[in-house]
Amino acid sequence: MSNTVKNLVLIGYGGMGTRHLQRLQSVKEINVKGVYDIKRVKREEAKRAGYRVYSTFENVLLDKDVDIILIATPNDSHKDIAIEALKNDKHVICEKPVTLSVSDFEEVLKVAKKYNKCFMVDQNRRWDENFNMIKKIYNNHAIGDVYEIRNYVQGSRGIPKDWRQLKEKGGGMVYDWCVHLLDRILWLNNDVKLESLYANLSYSLGHNVDDGFEVTLLFENGLKVLLGVGTSNFIKLPEWYMVGSTGTMEIEDFDLNGKYVTLEGELTKDTVPIEAGAGFTKTMAPRNDGSTQEHELPKVNVDVRDFYRNFVNWIDGKEEPIVKNSEVMRTMKVINEIFKSSDNNEVIKF
Repeated sequence: MSNTVKNLVLIGYGGMGTRHLQRLQSVKEINVKGVYDIKRVKREEAKRAGYRVYSTFENVLLDKDVDIILIATPNDSHKDIAIEALKNDKHVICEKPVTLSVSDFEEVLKVAKKYNKCFMVDQNRRWDENFNMIKKIYNNHAIGDVYEIRNYVQGSRGIPKDWRQLKEKGGGMVYDWCVHLLDRILWLNNDVKLESLYANLSYSLGHNVDDGFEVTLLFENGLKVLLGVGTSNFIKLPEWYMVGSTGTMEIEDFDLNGKYVTLEGELTKDTVPIEAGAGFTKTMAPRNDGSTQEHELPKVNVDVRDFYRNFVNWIDGKEEPIVKNSEVMRTMKVINEIFKSSDNNEVIKF
């Protein structure tokens, strides 16, 4: 494959699709050749925005100048679109979740291998700045050996009134958000065995899909991870909270409010008891003796457009894929166990 600019067509001119197009404007390795959406109103919107619009998906497949198809459609349609694209000599970028079952994903990968095409899933939240701050502190042991991570994403607007409320379309928060949160944690611990999980899905808003969840993961190295999403939380928990043997890190939100604190002295240094509620305590007395130090959140340099650049370089044989299909498969298999754990109210052991 020559090192030329690759022509891309977007399938699905919705919220995530238009975001892809915005980002691709400054990715010189890719030329957006056009857009296709099954809905006429969306095709008209794309045309008004200045994009070439294909009248049918078949016309996209027949266009020999198209190198890449980017799938940003509802979750249940990913498999069929991907397979048709791969069979018609197109490389494919697919939104998450890649499919609604492990077997469907395996089928897609078999087709990609048969036709010698690159297929990669857009796990874009690996590039979230707050996650990369957590990752930097975790890998650098800046707060000692980390033994607990909590990652909560909470809002108060319920589930959007679209396909996300429909089970048959792959709606619900596990497919919408847990795929992201789980992917990042498994990627962070790529070489560590997952020992067990327990999941509790919420259906409090009356839909036939989950409107929230809490998942507890235990890893072989002793790390405990709590992942949670809520859609009716008017007061939110910190998005990230990480505890290590010599410090604690908190990131409150996407706006990167937060800090981390490290121990500078003896952990169990004696202190004077304090009044606390109807009693007193030494254990919970504040550390106001200068034995801790507060730090600003670490600086990180991330650019989500590196995802697209890497995909082109993978096509050209210059780089390995930055999101590996083996990693996505691991996530999909664990997602299956999350549903099983919640349905049966049981701890899943691996």
